[in-house]
Amino acid sequence: MFDDTTFNFSSFKLQYSEKINIQTFIEYLNIEQSNEIKRTHLFNGRYENIYIDKHAISTLTSILNFANSCAKETLDLEKELDIGFWFNDMPPGSITEPHTHDDDDELLSGVYYIKVPQHSGNLILNINGNKKEITPHEGQLILFRPNCIHEVTENKSKEKRLSIGMNFGIRQI
Repeated sequence: MFDDTTFNFSSFKLQYSEKINIQTFIEYLNIEQSNEIKRTHLFNGRYENIYIDKHAISTLTSILNFANSCAKETLDLEKELDIGFWFNDMPPGSITEPHTHDDDDELLSGVYYIKVPQHSGNLILNINGNKKEITPHEGQLILFRPNCIHEVTENKSKEKRLSIGMNFGIRQI
């Protein structure tokens, strides 16, 4: 059984992620300026959460299914999980301020990395007062507790970094 008092974070790698990520990035670029996209959390001149319908990007279902499977494994659950997700588009010079995801009934939070140029920012997890710095890689999924304070260091590359933030909860029937 999952013990959230001892769990810090888990890391997984999506098979065939290179092909999936390239296609996801291309499709994201094709719709990123659409008026139908919902944007929230405006900090430092950048919307940190970009909500796109999961059917608007052909590869998104594969990524979300992978993440859901990893979350169920981490939580040691057989029940189906609901997943809330958003894109995080970090242009050069961007950071993500320290925050948590424990607003509602989330069991687990995570981030999946689509495009990660070199020096485009590290994930910092504050685990029991100790900072764990993770250099992300394309195709990597990192899962952590929703109440874990986390942030992203500055994107010092000349390219955008693209990831998908996620929250997992028990599916309500």
